Amino acid sequence: MQLTINWQKFNSLFDWETIVQSVLSKIGIIVVASILLLIIKKISKVLILHFFKKYREKYSKSVSEKRIDTFTALSLNVLSYVIWFLWFYWILSAIGVPIGTLIASAGVFSLALGLGAQGFVTDIVSGFFILLEKQVEVGEYVNINNIKGTVVAVGLRTTQIVSDDGTLNFIPNRSIQTISNMSRNDMVAIVQIGIVAETPIDKALKVINDLNKEKVAEYSDILSEPNVLGVVTLPDGKLAIQVNFTTKNGAQFKIQHEFLKFYLRALNDNDIKIAPSPMIYK
Repeated sequence: MQLTINWQKFNSLFDWETIVQSVLSKIGIIVVASILLLIIKKISKVLILHFFKKYREKYSKSVSEKRIDTFTALSLNVLSYVIWFLWFYWILSAIGVPIGTLIASAGVFSLALGLGAQGFVTDIVSGFFILLEKQVEVGEYVNINNIKGTVVAVGLRTTQIVSDDGTLNFIPNRSIQTISNMSRNDMVAIVQIGIVAETPIDKALKVINDLNKEKVAEYSDILSEPNVLGVVTLPDGKLAIQVNFTTKNGAQFKIQHEFLKFYLRALNDNDIKIAPSPMIYK
């Protein structure tokens, strides 16, 4: 009986009907705001893609496709940041958090937040200059921080690269020191065929030159006659015959592997002794 009386006293302290109505009202506001922002995001994404589609059709001759793709990805990235910011702002406002007062009176918290955001700001500034100076664009093959791969996105905070094995790498823009862009200029495919001291060099070079005359014309990605350097010493002290091909960017690896295969097959067919484990050195 005593427990029942205590509960009744406790229950009388609160206006449960008002509390429930207030909670349901705030939940309703959050749900409506979330749905509204999702609709805004969908519409904005369609508008951005439509804008860049028209821009591509109009300026395709003066602006590279890769640069348009880069700014398309960046615009979608900025849209996501804006939507998330608005969502958190509306949720805090809906539950009654005085955002203006909170920011104005944060004091030490604001200082700590500012120090923690230094990296974020540096990312944005670095990303801005990467885009402004056209250092990389979506679709280009690059080497950043010893990570080789194809650029799939250049965002405000990170640059995303897909490695040759399919790994997706997120590189903070502030950590980027040197960018080696392998998609802008003509490239050199280096083919090295390991040999031994007993290899008949002159005969091997003749086989290589004859094969070049037969095969090079079949590859439009090769821009000039191959440069047969002859015998070179590798970093490990072993010997190799080296041939350099000037190719279109992006084609160097295919040419490298194709001609190594041709050379090994031709040398073996002519009973020319080569090293037990020939390798390609990039």
